[in-house]
Order: sequence, then C-alpha cells, then structure tokens
Amino acid sequence: MIVQGAVLREMGLPKPYAESRPLRIESVSLADPGPGELLVRVHAAGLCHSDLSVIDGSRPRVMPMLLGHEATGEVVRSESAEFAPGDTVGFAFVPACGICGPCAEGRAALCEPGAAANTAGTLLGGPQRLDGVHHHLGVSGFADHAVVSARSAVKIDPSLPPEIAALFGCAVMTGVGAVVNTARVQPGQSAVVFGLGGVGLSALLGAVLAGAHPIVAVDVVPAKLALALELGATTAIDARGNDVVEQVKETTAGGAHYAFETVGSAAVLTQAYEATRRGGTTVTVGLPHPSQLLSIPAVSLVAEERTLKGSYLGSAVPSRDIPRYIALYQAGRLPVDKLLTSTVALGDLNEAFDQLAAGTSIRQVLVL
Repeated sequence: MIVQGAVLREMGLPKPYAESRPLRIESVSLADPGPGELLVRVHAAGLCHSDLSVIDGSRPRVMPMLLGHEATGEVVRSESAEFAPGDTVGFAFVPACGICGPCAEGRAALCEPGAAANTAGTLLGGPQRLDGVHHHLGVSGFADHAVVSARSAVKIDPSLPPEIAALFGCAVMTGVGAVVNTARVQPGQSAVVFGLGGVGLSALLGAVLAGAHPIVAVDVVPAKLALALELGATTAIDARGNDVVEQVKETTAGGAHYAFETVGSAAVLTQAYEATRRGGTTVTVGLPHPSQLLSIPAVSLVAEERTLKGSYLGSAVPSRDIPRYIALYQAGRLPVDKLLTSTVALGDLNEAFDQLAAGTSIRQVLVL
C-alpha cells in the first residue's frame, strides 16, 4: 500500500525548520506485514526530543528515515497470534525479542536484537517494510499506517483518547519509569528533576506518585516551572543565572536523595550529580551527542557511596508498564493530559518542531 508520511532525508538542516523543511510529506510504498508483524492504522503520534535529535543531527541515524516513535493506533492486519484486527495498541520504541540475555533477565529496554534493529533502521529481525526508507525505532509513526513487529506493540484500552494514549509509549514510560523502576524512589525521599519537557514532567509525575518529598523542578522556561508547581513540585528553580546546585542543596537539606537529568546534556548531568547528597543516586534519562563526555570526582563514588545510573525506556517492561500507567491515569493518579500542549496536522510538523526546539511546548501530538 501507499502511505503518506514525514520523511527525513538529511540531518542537520538549519532552523527555522519552517523554512528549511527537513521533514517532507511523501508517498512511500509500505509492504505487507511478515510473520510476527502488524499493519496498524496510526491514530496519533507525539513529537519528542528523540525525533528532534535526529532532525538536528545530535542523534545520528541512517538516512532517509520516516520519523515518529511515540504513537498509538488500531491493528488492521495481524500476522501474530497475540493480536487481532481491531485491537488498539500503543508502541514501545525498543522491540523486545524475549529471548536474548537482557530480555531473559526482565530488562526489555536493553534487548540486544531490538537495539541492533533500531540502529539499522529496520524492524526486529532485520526486515524493512518501507520501500527505500528506514524505520525509526521500529515504529515510524509519522504516517497514516505503519508495519511493526508485534514485539513493538502493546494492547491498550480503546476508550483512551489517541492524543493521550500516544504519550504513554515514550514520555510517560520513560519519565515515570525512571522514578519507579530505575530509582525506586520511596515515600519521603527527596527528588530533583532537571529539564521539564515531556519526559522530565513525566518524571515529576512519577515522583509525586511515589510520594517523594520535597520535589524540586529545574528548567529555564518560566511556563514549564509554573506547570511543574501545578503538577506537584514543591519548589521550582529557574536555572538562568542562579546557583542551581546550591539552591537544590538548601531545599533538600544537603542534596537530593535522587536527581533525574532529562535534558541530554553532560553539563546538566554534572549539575544533577553535584546536587545529589552523600549516598544519593543520580539517574540520567537524556541522550546527549555521542561526543559529549562526563567528568566527575571518581573518589565520590566510593567515599560518598554515590550512584550514577542510566535509564533507557524507563527500565520498563512495556507490556506490563504501559497498561499500568494508563490505569493510574484513568484513576486520576497520573494527570498525563496536563502534558499535552496541542495537536498538529501532518503538514505542520516542521513548524511544530520549531516550537519544540525553542522550548515553547511540552508535548505536541500529531493526529491522523
């Protein structure tokens, strides 16, 4: 079949994207699903910094590529016994094979064949169903239809509005998961979140859910800081011109038990580490350019029993965590709808990514 999708053919074009037009809406031939795959009618797809980092070249990928990895839709055709036409699904941006070493240990986010497929721009196991165009993280959700591995899909409640359902595949799973899966924050422990985009605010929601106190939010955009306070932060710190580390330490009686870095910057990660107390844990979720290096006092890891951890996909098991987080949203305990800035059309993606790059939006969602 022929699909309409947003194709990136060259990374690093200059901003504003409204003028350079890195994403072109093209007609692309999409092959039928193979064994263990699904054809999905995409209903909505979120705009994420992981998409932006491919557009601006800070996260190099094979070109050309049909972008979009945080999405939801309805199964049209299934070549998997686990799914049937009519099922509503959310996508996970790491397909989990279920049999490699990390999968066998319950660490689906680190699936080795899934990582290899994502790097190559293919589906799990190596097939490429887009003619002459690579898949983005096994999803390519910026199109009216997608063929995905069944290992990239999770059945979800069909009553959920698509523009909300899409957010659970990346922002919510990554941010909330960093708190509850990676860090395992306990009630009464302090937490600070550096960076208040979709993932950062999801981490803040996770900290509220976990009963953390106090909760400190750090960013450079006043509107995001105001939203963080509305969502449950006890303190908001404007990082512009302030000694952020010292303010965090004052607010948390010497440093946070847990610090979460969601910006994708080695410099911000250094701040997050410095703002963590003796015996504390710093969790990094952001994806900096591969050339960025981190420098910390090596002795602090031992003498202060500090922990520095990475969290990919929120250390999630998507088939477990996506339905669980949706249920918490429906119960009023994860107000994910507060993250939705606006909905956009396929032809408006370049302008929408200008807004994301400028920090004037939290989560914009493409509705198809």
